[in-house]
Amino acid sequence: QVQLVESGGGLVQAGGSLRLSCTASGSIFVFDAMGWYRQAPGKQRESVATITRVGNTNYLGSVQGRFTISRDNAKNTVYLQMNSLRPEDTAVYYCNAVKYRGTITALDYWGQGTQVTVSS
Repeated sequence: QVQLVESGGGLVQAGGSLRLSCTASGSIFVFDAMGWYRQAPGKQRESVATITRVGNTNYLGSVQGRFTISRDNAKNTVYLQMNSLRPEDTAVYYCNAVKYRGTITALDYWGQGTQVTVSS
C-alpha cells in the first residue's frame, strides 16, 4: 500500500502562485502515470494535469500555459506549479497515482487532498 501526501495548498490572491507537492511513501517509478485532480463544490472531480513515467504531460485546457506538472523520482514527489491563479481554480486538489496492466487499472492511489482558494 502506497500513501500519497499532498502539501502546499492555501489562500492566494488572483494572479498569485502556489506549488503543490505530492510525496509517496514508496517509489513513484512503479506507476505508469501520476496526476493532479481537483474538485470544486458542487462539481465533478476533473483531471488537471498528468505526467507519465517517461515524462509525457497532459493538461486541462483551462490551465494550459499556467500550470506545470513535474516529477522528481529520487524524492518520490510530484509537483504542480500553479501560476496566474484565478478564482475558478479554487478547489480541493488531489494527487493520484496509477499503474496499468493492459487495459486494466491495477493500482490506483489517491491522496487526502489539499485546499486551494483563490480570492478575487
